[in-house]
Amino acid sequence: MRLLMISHNHPALQPGGTEVVARTLFRQLRDHHGVEGIFLAAVSPPLRNRHPGAMLQAVNGHPDEMLAWLGHFDRFFLNQLDTHGLDALAPMIEQTRPDIIHIHHPLLFGVETVDLLRRCAPQAKLVFTAHDYFALCAREGELLTEDERLCPGPSLDRCRRCFPGRPGADFVMRDLALRDTLGTADAILVPGDFAREKFIAAGWPADRLSVMRNGILESPAAPLRPSPDGRRDRFGFFGHINRIKGARVLLQASAQLSTQGVQHRIHLHGGTAYQPEALIAGFRADLAAAPAARHTGQYDSADLPGLMAQVDWVVMPSIWVENAPLVLLEAFQHGRPAICSGIGGMAETVRDGIDGLHAPVNDAQGLAEVMRSAVETPGLWDRLRKGIAPPRSVAAMADSHLALYRRLLGQAAEAPTPEAAPAPEAAPARRTSRRKAAAKA
Repeated sequence: MRLLMISHNHPALQPGGTEVVARTLFRQLRDHHGVEGIFLAAVSPPLRNRHPGAMLQAVNGHPDEMLAWLGHFDRFFLNQLDTHGLDALAPMIEQTRPDIIHIHHPLLFGVETVDLLRRCAPQAKLVFTAHDYFALCAREGELLTEDERLCPGPSLDRCRRCFPGRPGADFVMRDLALRDTLGTADAILVPGDFAREKFIAAGWPADRLSVMRNGILESPAAPLRPSPDGRRDRFGFFGHINRIKGARVLLQASAQLSTQGVQHRIHLHGGTAYQPEALIAGFRADLAAAPAARHTGQYDSADLPGLMAQVDWVVMPSIWVENAPLVLLEAFQHGRPAICSGIGGMAETVRDGIDGLHAPVNDAQGLAEVMRSAVETPGLWDRLRKGIAPPRSVAAMADSHLALYRRLLGQAAEAPTPEAAPAPEAAPARRTSRRKAAAKA
């Protein structure tokens, strides 16, 4: 089997969740299942401006991992305007002779690349994984309104409120173009049930949307932090410092806990690359106002076990719905209960009162209440830790993908059994603040 795996960036340059999942899946299939081919990643315009060069370039000496230097991308329509640059990809596609083409994101490549792939490899089966909501939401896939409220999904009226200068025809044409290209893939995958329902509600074909859950590389769990008095008051944030990941909400919650005299520590791990100066200034101001917090900056995957060993809880206070965040899987891999916003893929991954806690969205006071309960409730941390199930492995994820590829190629008689979410258990009753209850309602 020959595979062309396509992602919108390479984890060596931008270690986001989609990039990591796509490249890890490619290597697992190559190293353990004998699949051959190319992992092709687009390079974002800022990197291209700093490093002009060849259209295609190998990554770190890996001949089967390539960068495609592409600019002139329209982020609203997800169009690649440089069709001449795309044509330069044609010889590589034809020489690869893929049986399967798996697209993990339309960013930078654009919908025009799908037409190119169909022309250059008409024999190949096309798989598209919607790791987020770019195909549904023109506002960077955030599903947030202009005033940072959760958006229930695309509609002409709602979308025009976010883009008041655009005619309604733009949104109609965007939706049609994406569904006519990505929506006609031989298989459309999403990493969770919440995401599947979002795409179905937006008009994508329910009978062709399948859940394919992410996995992470197996590794030994980080040792637990010594706590002679049993107090579990160290919280870790792992992720990019940006507007929607909720780092500022966490800092504001920490400041409130310090004002209340609650002993705790916050470890923020993540870089601030490509963020506007106003956001960085606000983040620094919040950090200065939170004496229990410290920011360590960007980290590598090799650093993760050591960083996890310093914390008791992992906090993910994102203000958007997320999808299938790897940070939560990493928390469970290392035996750390998670505190997350009780929405979207986060709430689907973390079971409130069983292996973690849900907090109200974009609400520093509500998050502070949940964190205080986490610190001061006797036995809560131990009970939640016992409720953690091992996260899905990369090996299991690769097995499921390979079974799908073989079915598409007519090498298997039946489709793999649909993946189900872990069965929820009844959570023990615990006191919930009026503010949190209102947020959930």
